[in-house]
Amino acid sequence: MLKWIESTGKTETAAIQAALDQLGLDRDDVKVEVLERAKSGFLGIGSCPAKVKVTYEVPDEPQAAEVSPVVEAPVENIQPEAAPAAQSAPVEEVPAAEVSTPSPAAVESDDAVAARITEFLTGLFSHMGAEARPVITVDERGCYEVELVGEHLGSLIGRRGETLDAIQQLTVYAVNRNLSHRVRIHVDAEGYRAKREESLVRLARKVAGKVVRYRRNVTLEPMNAYERHVIHTALQDYPDVTTYSVGTEPNRRTVVAYEAVARK
Repeated sequence: MLKWIESTGKTETAAIQAALDQLGLDRDDVKVEVLERAKSGFLGIGSCPAKVKVTYEVPDEPQAAEVSPVVEAPVENIQPEAAPAAQSAPVEEVPAAEVSTPSPAAVESDDAVAARITEFLTGLFSHMGAEARPVITVDERGCYEVELVGEHLGSLIGRRGETLDAIQQLTVYAVNRNLSHRVRIHVDAEGYRAKREESLVRLARKVAGKVVRYRRNVTLEPMNAYERHVIHTALQDYPDVTTYSVGTEPNRRTVVAYEAVARK
């Protein structure tokens, strides 16, 4: 079932990010329609905020099987391709700093969420025969950061993080089920996420350089939602480049587009 909200901000980016913060979703989880573009006016006179419509999907009856399928990570031997048609997905925008974020103190006091995470993961690891325990913190945006602690955690990470991704998806589903509001949960082990992000950021910048040089779009290999989000974020301030996603899981891909072509 599709739902939508409208949001405003000083810029289109700020309006989008405000909506994402309200929904607890990532940019790749929603479809954005710009209703009104921001106007700066002259010397501040006549200015008006940007207004966007953010559409998101709410399943009628979530099932555990909805866990995102495992996909291969991107490769760097990517060749430029022809520009997409004008009806391509809307241009990705850069997050703005001025948007509001939830109060860390208020989120950290919600011990019930941390307890649900711990209970679920403890039971899961018991069934898996894995010797690991979760250490939970909450960041400034209210996201629950779960670090798995123990020995021989390679089996919980899996090839290119596929097992870790599955654990995260199951945890998100189990904890958010029947909650009145959706909470974000990131699961990591042995700093794998940071290392993977560094690799993806290097890839993103390398591809962006090719996009600007040749003025042609490049479609990356299929990635999961987390990896696509890293690409979007890495290129949010890259000059003359924008990003958006196309396709369906498990073959959903991120397109790194030359901005002048994407806006045609």
